[in-house]
Amino acid sequence: MPLQTYIQRSKRYGWILSYLKAYYLGVAFVVLCGVVIALGELALPKMIEYVVDDYYPNRDTASFRNLLLGFAGLIVVIAVASVARNMLQRIVGTKASRDLQFSVMKQIRRLGFAYYERHPVGETLSLMNEQVFAAQRLYNRFFPEMLESALFAILAFGLMAHNSWMLTAITIPCLLVYYFIGPYIDRNVSKWGREMYKTRIDFNRKVYETVSGLREFRAYSAEEWDLSENLRHYSGVTRSTLMWVIYIHARFSLRQVFFNIGTIALFVIGYTSIREGVLSVGGFVSFILLYAALMLKLSTLMSNLIEQTMVIQQMEPLHELMKLEPEVAEPERAAALADVQGHLEFRAVRFGYPNRPDVLKDVSLVIRPGERTAIVGTSGNGKSTLLKLVCRFYDPLEGEVLLDGKSLNELSFEQIRGSIGYVFQESYLFGISVRENIRFGKPDATDAEVEEAARIANAHEFILGLKDGYDTLVGDRGIKLSGGQRQRIAIARMVIKQPRIILLDEATSALDNVSEAEVKTALDRVMRGRAVIAVAHRLSTIQDFDRIIVLDEGRAAEIGRYEELLERRGIFYQIAMGQAKEREEAV
Repeated sequence: MPLQTYIQRSKRYGWILSYLKAYYLGVAFVVLCGVVIALGELALPKMIEYVVDDYYPNRDTASFRNLLLGFAGLIVVIAVASVARNMLQRIVGTKASRDLQFSVMKQIRRLGFAYYERHPVGETLSLMNEQVFAAQRLYNRFFPEMLESALFAILAFGLMAHNSWMLTAITIPCLLVYYFIGPYIDRNVSKWGREMYKTRIDFNRKVYETVSGLREFRAYSAEEWDLSENLRHYSGVTRSTLMWVIYIHARFSLRQVFFNIGTIALFVIGYTSIREGVLSVGGFVSFILLYAALMLKLSTLMSNLIEQTMVIQQMEPLHELMKLEPEVAEPERAAALADVQGHLEFRAVRFGYPNRPDVLKDVSLVIRPGERTAIVGTSGNGKSTLLKLVCRFYDPLEGEVLLDGKSLNELSFEQIRGSIGYVFQESYLFGISVRENIRFGKPDATDAEVEEAARIANAHEFILGLKDGYDTLVGDRGIKLSGGQRQRIAIARMVIKQPRIILLDEATSALDNVSEAEVKTALDRVMRGRAVIAVAHRLSTIQDFDRIIVLDEGRAAEIGRYEELLERRGIFYQIAMGQAKEREEAV
């Protein structure tokens, strides 16, 4: 193994084990229990040696009773230590896994939108589940078992050598052959284990797409195609799993072969040693028991080493994720605004994505408190990107965005986003009650505040008409509600937050005319006295806005009121005429 690879794996292993630091007392007790178990298991063969060599010839009943009590006591001690170790290592492992999972969740939140837009949801779910589960296996099994097996192997080998160095020498070739051949099989176990893990990630990603895109598959009558794709992905899982199982059983069979060869050789030489008086019968019985236990422990140790290496390799993506630094970082010492007014300013802002380098070019705007500003333009001209910069989901490549005269880079995320209410084109509702979805905007809101927000959002009446009123469960993503109802609940959620700035990202573009009118009425109530930036597709929704900004090729090409822009007969006029023609053709 190259030195660099070894160093990287060692660092990754140290990082995984670092989550055990908080539970060092529990880990120490697990290790102590392992020592007690190992010593107890080593003592049993020596006690049997005493029975065979000393008690049986002398028939000392009193000594036999004491020996039985000793046996019983030792077995009880081993049993108690085993139960304590198993329970404690489960507790410690579960808590360490929980801490790891929370760390991953916090890291994903830190990385923000840039990470989500480059990585599929299924991949993130696999990181959260598969790899954390792999770490839990390491905490619960590999780490404590390896310590116990290593200690037992060292002490058992010493006791065997003390009993008979000649018999011990015979076992060495068996151990060496297994050591040289075993790793080949173990490497294949590791290889197919990694392949099995990768194919499971792909399959999980495909299952997520199947569930998420169920509507599209049915609409396009593509269920059979989707089923065949799922079967194709699962075939990969099946193949890798079968190969992994084959090598696992080959490893077990190989261990049995060398164990049996060693046992036969030991019986042949042991018989000769007993006849010549070099070794007692009890000593030979003790040696065989120690040899059997040693082979089992060494096999467990080697298997765990290989599987632990596989786990460490599997967790490489998670480790790399945890080392990533967010592209948008919160300042260590954030400035504070005593009272946010909602004055926004874009100063010579340039921004682009890796695959679209010039989304915004030299954009300079001022949006005053209480002013309603609409952003229009053809698709791909940076309208929604402008809103993302206001929320500081991204940072400009050049220039800056200011809130009340302070650069967003100087303010905390909480202050920026706490002063903003954002309504998306398709707002996300949680699969909980209507009441709790609205209360999401202000977790400590009273029921009266929730209902008042719903009234302002023009949602109170339809909510009362639901089966359980405000306690009605809306289903996953609000699937039990219509598009207009979902948007009004989203608006109520924004209202209860009482933001100073409102961002609307085509909040009505996916609605029919009736729903759009209801949502627009609700928005008109909410927008009074607040700074508003609305990305609009339908120009009819922004006729009474204070100012309209037309983005074209990443620049603010036209700025003015609705009637002014029409009179100029520029880009805005062309967009308006195009929509008018579409309406006529629809009629």
